[in-house]
Amino acid sequence: MSGQPVVSLRDVTKSFGTGGVTALQSIDLDVLPGEFVSLIGPSGCGKSTLLRVVGDLVDATSGEVVVNGKSARQARRDGDYGIVFQDAVLYDWRTVAKNIALPLELLRWDRGRREQRVDELLALVELQGFGGHHPWQLSGGMQQRVSIARALSFSPALLLMDEPFGALDAMTRDVLHDELERLFVDTDLTVLFVTHNVREAVRLGDRVVLLSSRPGRVVAEFPVDIERPRRMDTPQIAELAAAITDELREEVRRHGGG
Repeated sequence: MSGQPVVSLRDVTKSFGTGGVTALQSIDLDVLPGEFVSLIGPSGCGKSTLLRVVGDLVDATSGEVVVNGKSARQARRDGDYGIVFQDAVLYDWRTVAKNIALPLELLRWDRGRREQRVDELLALVELQGFGGHHPWQLSGGMQQRVSIARALSFSPALLLMDEPFGALDAMTRDVLHDELERLFVDTDLTVLFVTHNVREAVRLGDRVVLLSSRPGRVVAEFPVDIERPRRMDTPQIAELAAAITDELREEVRRHGGG
């Protein structure tokens, strides 16, 4: 992986309110094209805040945020990234197909082009035949597939994922790990992925970035040199996850968990 970073953060700090909580401090981080970067850290360390700064959902207090060669705000306006949250955030009164098509409607794609793209995405996330269903008719795992398809609908350069599998049972989560890895490989995505699960971070990532207790700072990075496709229960993943967990526990001990 090489080339201009898709995400570049320089000395990024985020504080909430005058004299309030500092969530992030002096963050420097690059995410390269075609790279899957997992963010982990103690509870309350600012992982999700960092993702929201990249996605222009909150403003950095100071520092530089560049996404796809632009400011985060311009990248959002240009549709350079898609976002998937822990909850699928689907509209129950819209069908699966219409939920996926919503960003394309906002971008004023014509109906024929929208329908063709939705069909492609339903196949991509293996939900053929479910376009006419409503979200309440689907399992939690299927709803997250719809959410991922919607985030990919306009072919963004970057996918931001904020603990997207945290509310799912272990079996469903394992299946979606396989699906996300397949999508990552097949579509050459760049992914920034927040999780509190160290094994999940290793299972999916090319690199695991460890944040300190609040205020969040980058304290360590771990390359994941494990061949894909991967399985959660392989010895290589368990060994690296154990080493990262030891570092995470030490970070919590040093700073009291934040």
